[in-house]
Amino acid sequence: MKALIIDDSSSMRMLLGKIMEELGVETVKAEHGEDALAALEKEGTFDFALVDWQMPVMDGITFVRTARSRPEQAGMMLIMVTSVNQIESVVEALEAGANEYIMKPFTKEALVEKLALLGINVG
Repeated sequence: MKALIIDDSSSMRMLLGKIMEELGVETVKAEHGEDALAALEKEGTFDFALVDWQMPVMDGITFVRTARSRPEQAGMMLIMVTSVNQIESVVEALEAGANEYIMKPFTKEALVEKLALLGINVG
């Protein structure tokens, strides 16, 4: 199992990386959407990506739209992990191609539940 973690906060990348490591998931981390696209080019396919919304250079929603426009990324599950919590934003993310949405702050258990909803069984 391999995940791409995309967040401009180094502490959030570290936290998500630690959770994924505990769950036995290999991770690659990116600071923003452009870094994440470079990781896709370099690493190939990921099972899922945990995507922050608000980032410099390329935000999460732009990353989601870009990833969804690439046929080779069609199977990658995209989960928005963000503090943006307006219902309009949730709808926008899902319409852009995100598969799920989890609000910060979150628990490890809540993240595992979201992954399970997408058929990703970890841990």
